Amino acid sequence: MLVNTHKQILLVILILLIGWSAQAQEWTLNQCLDSAIRYNRSLELAKNQVVASSLKYEESRSQLLPKLMVSGDYRYFTDIPYQFLPQAAFGGPEGTFNPIQFGVPHNFSANLTLRMPIYDPQVLSGIKISESYQELAALQRARTEEQVYLDVSNLYYNAQILKNQLIFLRQNQANGQKLERNIRLLYEQKMATGTDLDKVLLQNQQLDAHVIRLENQYQILIQQLKLNIGLPLEKELEINQEILLIEENSTDLASTSDFKIQEIRAKTVSQEIRALKQSKIPSLNLIGNYGTTGFGYGGSPESFLKFYPVSFIGAQISFPVFNGTITTKKIKQKEVELQSAAIQKSLIQDQNSVQYQSATLQQKTAKSQILTSQSQIKLAESIYAKSLLQQQEGLATLTDILLADNALRDSQQSYLNAVVDYLKATLELKKSSGNLIN
Repeated sequence: MLVNTHKQILLVILILLIGWSAQAQEWTLNQCLDSAIRYNRSLELAKNQVVASSLKYEESRSQLLPKLMVSGDYRYFTDIPYQFLPQAAFGGPEGTFNPIQFGVPHNFSANLTLRMPIYDPQVLSGIKISESYQELAALQRARTEEQVYLDVSNLYYNAQILKNQLIFLRQNQANGQKLERNIRLLYEQKMATGTDLDKVLLQNQQLDAHVIRLENQYQILIQQLKLNIGLPLEKELEINQEILLIEENSTDLASTSDFKIQEIRAKTVSQEIRALKQSKIPSLNLIGNYGTTGFGYGGSPESFLKFYPVSFIGAQISFPVFNGTITTKKIKQKEVELQSAAIQKSLIQDQNSVQYQSATLQQKTAKSQILTSQSQIKLAESIYAKSLLQQQEGLATLTDILLADNALRDSQQSYLNAVVDYLKATLELKKSSGNLIN
């Protein structure tokens, strides 16, 4: 007796542990979002773009550092270059020249060259532009994070809806099986026709097929959710079936990521126009050179190889005069881009305002519909239960029961549709107000 008692206690503990393990596998929406922020591959790519833009900015800044270059050269002249000497320098007639070969066959040179920009408007403009691109990459990463947030939330909500729909359908299956048993009993007692039994069987079969279809859809959604949150596809994932209807009615509107991106793009175009205009300004560089030049001769009466130092410091100015109106054409193109960016920015702002107002209205409507649908479900359940009792007592027909069953299903579907509308409106409200992730 004592052994049996111990076995019962161990069995209860095992059941509790299994139940706790199954509950522990459930993922909340916040857990899925946290996992997506860490492991979503689209977000990892966006983070890499931020790193790349930061390195690009550092590259543009390095253009201000001195440049040092080592070069070497060797030339063997099979034909010594000619020079023309005026004969007047040696007492000859004025205006006559004699060709004379100068130099030796072997020529060597080695140089260490320094070049440092003192003022280069192109480099300075490039630094500002790359800084704007760095800001743009950060905003695009934020927009990718918002998109991941939306994708994961939608997948999670859709899975929750399917899970709750399956709960309703399984309850309807239980009602259908109970009705089938009653009709079969009445049929055996010659109190119901074969057509009545066939109607119930057909309805139950359709219900079973619907359940199988929704279960497959649920598994597909779960796989998509795993992909988005970075969870291995072979790992089990169960979501919480309880749908939390959080009301979002914040009036603290902020700029959305799309609007901020458009602002940075307009700023970048303005900087590019300024850079094109500044390309007409001269640039000044400090230059320096230290090297040696060697001359070699391998003939008779004397072979030699001698080196002589060459060094200088100075400044170099570069002034663009005319490049075929290319710069002017580019400036006009960028001015058109700037106008388009201003229009796009205004359009995004107006769209966000309209979407916010629409989402606010949709959320209120959906909330009211949810309350109505919940009341309708309770009423439909009561009508169905009463119709079933009346049918057993011979006071209601099978048609009455089927109509009550359809009314119950319609009220359940209306409730789920209202929940979907509410969740979508809440996400849209947060997105259009610029508070999606906050």
